[in-house]
Amino acid sequence: CSSSRSISVAPSGLPAPGPEPPAGGDEAAEHRALVLTGFGGYEKLKVQLRRCSSPGPGEVSVRVHACGLNFADLLARQGLYDLPSPPVCPGMECAGVVRALGEGVRDRQVGDKVMILAKSGLWQEVVNVPARQTFLMPPGMSFEEAAALPVNYITAYMVLFDFGNLRPNQSVLIHMAAGGVGTAAIQLCKTVENVTIFGTASASKHDALRSSGVTHPIDYRTTDYAEEVRKISPKGVDIVLDPLGGSDTSKAFNLLKPMGKVIIYGVANVLTGQKKSLIAMAKTWWNQFSINALQLLHHNKAVCGYDLGAMDEEFELLGSVISKLDNLYRQGKIKPKIDSVWPFDRVADAMRQMQEKKNVGKVILVPEAPKEESKKEEN
Repeated sequence: CSSSRSISVAPSGLPAPGPEPPAGGDEAAEHRALVLTGFGGYEKLKVQLRRCSSPGPGEVSVRVHACGLNFADLLARQGLYDLPSPPVCPGMECAGVVRALGEGVRDRQVGDKVMILAKSGLWQEVVNVPARQTFLMPPGMSFEEAAALPVNYITAYMVLFDFGNLRPNQSVLIHMAAGGVGTAAIQLCKTVENVTIFGTASASKHDALRSSGVTHPIDYRTTDYAEEVRKISPKGVDIVLDPLGGSDTSKAFNLLKPMGKVIIYGVANVLTGQKKSLIAMAKTWWNQFSINALQLLHHNKAVCGYDLGAMDEEFELLGSVISKLDNLYRQGKIKPKIDSVWPFDRVADAMRQMQEKKNVGKVILVPEAPKEESKKEEN
């Protein structure tokens, strides 16, 4: 909550939240929040107790059941992504139940199940957010699925269809294909007829990629993925989704067919360890792709840049994309794939799972350990 205040630092053994306040007014009981206490390694994230005020005009208060972990959160922990100065609560997406309404809110009701998209601040048990940043969950969707949908699926949809203009019989190269955006992009590619999908991932993930619809999995650790693509498709591909940056953007551009498009939506190459690496940053910057308008003219290719975090005020645009994704989910054409679920006090393990690229699908954070896990620990 924007008006919350930290009252203790306690990574474990926190008391259970108090009773729910009445809808619409009283101050909430203490609740857990994940707070970034400074930029650096995993240990910089702490579970703290906070107190949340009533929702303001146009806001709703939501009891959070699940939160999404994104690559941007790993960068933010190191101070490499747009985040307010610590101490700050990270988190760009979550899902939960509306528990109170602020003045003037007419399109939400107490008890509504919603997913939330924001620049930061959502890794908490209770959040107050503008109602326009909430989206109703489709019937039958779990909280974990809902927390996995906004960032990855909006990104994948917009880079593939709005920038990429994906059409039948085209080919797409998806980097980090087993990750959150990669998984979403594969499912969205499958909604278009006869799309050939190249996907890079470590060899242990190739069976999972094939079963999800990747035509040609490529092990980027042991082979040159550009050479592998050329062996199969000498002319290259129509679209490259580039979350890597640096020299990989040049390789992507060179892999494009005439009228092809590379869409840059990240700089994962700067992330090499727990803490910020000046060497990795310098290397990525030095190798960063640069091209002028006349060169684009000559090559008949397009380079696009996409940053969901910079579109936080584009509510109508993002709402229209969520609406399309909602329809695709209801039709059974997309379904968020959950890799693993971690309680707040194991956020370091969750981040390690993603940073070491062990995940196949989305990594989810929940305020408390699942009941089955708690029982095991008791025994």
